[in-house]
Amino acid sequence: MKSDDKHLQYAKITSKCFINAPFDQLYNGELLELFINNRLQPEIGLEGDCLWQVDVKNFQNLADTLQKNNLHCTLHAPFFDLVPGGFDQRIVEITREKLQRAFQLLKIFKPASIVCHLGFEENKHRGKLDKWLATSLETWKPLLDIAGQAKTMVMFENTYEISPEVHFLLFERLKAPHLGFCMDTGHLSAFAHTSWQPWIAQIGSRLGQLHLHDNDGQADKHIALGLGSFNFKDLFVFLHQQPSLPLITLEPHTEADLWQSLAFIQKSSLF
Repeated sequence: MKSDDKHLQYAKITSKCFINAPFDQLYNGELLELFINNRLQPEIGLEGDCLWQVDVKNFQNLADTLQKNNLHCTLHAPFFDLVPGGFDQRIVEITREKLQRAFQLLKIFKPASIVCHLGFEENKHRGKLDKWLATSLETWKPLLDIAGQAKTMVMFENTYEISPEVHFLLFERLKAPHLGFCMDTGHLSAFAHTSWQPWIAQIGSRLGQLHLHDNDGQADKHIALGLGSFNFKDLFVFLHQQPSLPLITLEPHTEADLWQSLAFIQKSSLF
């Protein structure tokens, strides 16, 4: 199937969801043509050194290109090596600076949301949960202020957390109306080793976004929907019962997995 044919076949879906794309690969052209030609809306990943090294005008150029092509976006804040609730003050300061740089891009890209990771790891932080929580609150409050001024939703994603407890505690204390939960299906399987139902039971009222990808329950492989062990059928039944869908981002790591995920969604009649 030609790329143009795929665009037409899945246009109803791609107009209503986002596809993960690292900033570097969009800006250097590696992915930009694919996204523009196929009307794909990116969730722009800000990982790596781009927030330290790229001039703001280059971010503006990409934003202008997306706007010119009538493509909306979401942002994915950096998370590697960052500790929003960490115990070393200097490292926390660097974390906050990098996150601040990401949030300053909200006024440029005007994204539907910015997705963030909490950085909570059970083995590291459980013994000092109160301290972790206090530091996290200090990290997120000014960032939520920035997002509020930009009228952008902030989504806390599940990563290594094995239960929704820390998300619940932060939601309870922050109480920001523009703060929501991004449920990542692949991370539930690979890291939490649990189904989605307990998370929805506790923090489902905050569900604002989904990251959809699959794996075998052992590693975070980011393969196409339906090729792993996650039960998307039951999740989609639940979503169909809701008054509206959350934001949805597909997170394939190959183009082949993207098209297969879109075919899976089309067959499921999610949209």
